[in-house]
Amino acid sequence: MPTNKTPHKNVYKSPKGLNEQIVRDISAQKNEPDWMLQFRLKALAIFEQKPMPCWGADLSALDPYDLYYYIKPIKEPQRSWDTVPDAMKETFEKLGVPQAEQAFLAGVGAQFESEMIYKQLKQEWKEQGVLFTDMSTALHDYSELFRSYFSTVVAPDDNKFAALNSAVWSGGSFVYVPKGVHISMPLQAYFRMNSASMGQFERTIIIADEGSFVHYVEGCSAPVYRSSSLHSAVVELVALPGSHIRYTTIQNWSGNVYNLVTKRAIAHERATVEWVDGNFGSKVTMKYPCIVLKGEWARGQVISIAVAKSGQQQDAGAKIIHCAPHTSSNVISKSLSKDGGCTTYRGLLKVIKGAHHAKAKVQCDALLFDERSTTNTYPTVIIDEQQVDVGHEASVSKISEEQLLYLQSRGICEQEARALIVNGFIDVFVNELPMEYAVEINRLIAHEMEGSIG
Repeated sequence: MPTNKTPHKNVYKSPKGLNEQIVRDISAQKNEPDWMLQFRLKALAIFEQKPMPCWGADLSALDPYDLYYYIKPIKEPQRSWDTVPDAMKETFEKLGVPQAEQAFLAGVGAQFESEMIYKQLKQEWKEQGVLFTDMSTALHDYSELFRSYFSTVVAPDDNKFAALNSAVWSGGSFVYVPKGVHISMPLQAYFRMNSASMGQFERTIIIADEGSFVHYVEGCSAPVYRSSSLHSAVVELVALPGSHIRYTTIQNWSGNVYNLVTKRAIAHERATVEWVDGNFGSKVTMKYPCIVLKGEWARGQVISIAVAKSGQQQDAGAKIIHCAPHTSSNVISKSLSKDGGCTTYRGLLKVIKGAHHAKAKVQCDALLFDERSTTNTYPTVIIDEQQVDVGHEASVSKISEEQLLYLQSRGICEQEARALIVNGFIDVFVNELPMEYAVEINRLIAHEMEGSIG
């Protein structure tokens, strides 16, 4: 659940607003090389030239010049949980981060405001050459590898908010998994936005070398404020031949956050990429994880859930682009609208000329709780090759009064009965999660039935 603000005195806080000097200050605070500063300044110019999106969710109340773009909570990331400042430690302990690290994670990172405050990877994976660090450390310590992949999947001119992220990015994870290494436990990063009128702009890069496997899990939260905040991340995944990346997001932003994210993956020959995406909370979410199936026999899957309550717009979906023969993809989208909330599936499925024998399926299912709630489906399907197998289906349903009556006749109260029906509706999503995260989703759904999310 969104939690209260954590009392904390920051090391540095940029002035409110966005201009060239603030971008220069961010780069200087992070002691970056000149090429990164120039990259940021070019991205700022692109951001200023591009208009605000006029499609999708309503962004008219968002003023990108009325935010704090960089807040540095501590001088440098900590390698021991014991040295994390007590106020921050208490916040993440309430969220179960240290317990998760000890019990079932290969590595964990915690970001507070604009920077990672803690990062740790278990020795077993260090010895096998796995890199799991924050982006600024990767820029300085692994500069050649970093520069080889940075902004190669999502360029600054991709969209207005990708340009904004490119100009002011801070925090996020850098992961490299060597050839043939299978990380048997998930890596996790948790992102906490604590201040009012703040922008959080982490950038994450994951490179899975040939024949490797990694599962990366991220969670997000923020306290509730009257003023709006902006979360605009960029995620770049590179799955090299025969590798497998699974990227799971469980976000539960508070109701004042605009969540405008660009996520894209490149899957090379026989590689697999999976996005498992859970969208709870936020005022507005616009998020469309993308997989470019670049190599022959590459596979992609996006499984998502979006929950919208009163005053919330969840505009989410998926993009799959088949660029090679014998590629396959599967998209499953589940959405729930309650108390006047609005959910939208917005997707792109494209098969380019020459990607023969491609197989693709899109399934969108929406569940409405009442007459005031709405749901929309906007699929775009572009097929430029004849020898393909492509399917799309969509359904909209309501909570069945017959099901409710049956469950209540068995001694189950109405709230619990609704939760059971919803859990059955989203089981395809929950089944993709590790057990501990599946339990968390069931808990979120139970709170949703009480009207407690957001």
